[in-house]
Amino acid sequence: MKVPLLDLKPQYATIKNDVLAAIGEVLDSQVCILGPKVVELEQRVAELSGCQFGIGMSSGTDALLASLMALNIGPGDEVITTPFTFFATAGSISRTGALPVFVDIDPRTYNLDPEKIEAAITGRTKAIIPVHLYGQMCDMDSIMEIATKHNLFVIEDGAQAISATYKGRKAGSIGTAGCFSFFPSKNLGGAGDGGMIVTNDPALRERLVAARNHGSMRKYYHQFVGGNFRLDPIQAAILLVKLPLLGSWSEARRRHAAFYDGAFAAGPVQAPWVSPDCVSIFNQYTIRVSNRDAVIQALKQDGIGAEIYYPLSMHQQECFAGKCRVAGSLIESETASRSVLSLPVYPELNQEQLEYVADSVLRHAQPLEQSAT
Repeated sequence: MKVPLLDLKPQYATIKNDVLAAIGEVLDSQVCILGPKVVELEQRVAELSGCQFGIGMSSGTDALLASLMALNIGPGDEVITTPFTFFATAGSISRTGALPVFVDIDPRTYNLDPEKIEAAITGRTKAIIPVHLYGQMCDMDSIMEIATKHNLFVIEDGAQAISATYKGRKAGSIGTAGCFSFFPSKNLGGAGDGGMIVTNDPALRERLVAARNHGSMRKYYHQFVGGNFRLDPIQAAILLVKLPLLGSWSEARRRHAAFYDGAFAAGPVQAPWVSPDCVSIFNQYTIRVSNRDAVIQALKQDGIGAEIYYPLSMHQQECFAGKCRVAGSLIESETASRSVLSLPVYPELNQEQLEYVADSVLRHAQPLEQSAT
């Protein structure tokens, strides 16, 4: 049996006619930059996220970058974030000229550990970027308490967590701004790159609209240097077709995760831990085993797709040598990078495939305790 890590074709087959019609509508209109489809998606994603405003962006990376730029973060500033994340989080900080400051993670959730944040704050600290990794939100109450105490911005990196909740509040709605990605592998994915920023701050919304258009609110007049970060209306049209299905797709992922949880309950695999304060959307289903690399090879031989998110922490990346600050030990991030493994969890998986994946993992995995011997 072949079980890829992600297969987008079955999903597309169910919505193909609607997607093609939506694309045709944009092409017929010849409104090819921004326009009504982008405005509608902005409104609907903002509503989904419990926010007043949505600002369509060219990618999740550009959403992060534009947020930092709109908040005037740049050279001489520091931004605290996690070392256990996709490169875009730290890369966006560095691209502004600010210094990424890495704080270790909670080993249960893989998210930023709030207990480690305050010790990393200096007079140069301007913001915190918590990453809602794998579809589960961070401990936002603790993070916001620290941010409020020290007058810091909070930019939620919700690239993997659109519609996830923390104590009933949606990803992106708690901090200064929230950033989403519509990369095709996400729960809500386009047919290419795309992103969105949500916020409840009207003044910030105005600066973000300018930031995505070269810092211009009025044609040919530029208040600051921004970029070309506009969301394509064809992507917006496709996402509007998919958006009503996001809830059912995420619920299917949760059902698949629950099956895996049961299958791995008594075995050598450490299954994901979801806080009772959170509802995860399981953009990834990530386990831990001591013989991670051997398990990946065995799964590959069994025709099963698997991936490591992420094999090297940000502070260990060559490009950040001398260009970041490490705040305390990052042992949990480094340990996670050696042991995590993500399994297929996309909505269209059937029961036979799920059982095949779980059986293969259980046949090859060794418990974490063995890693110390």
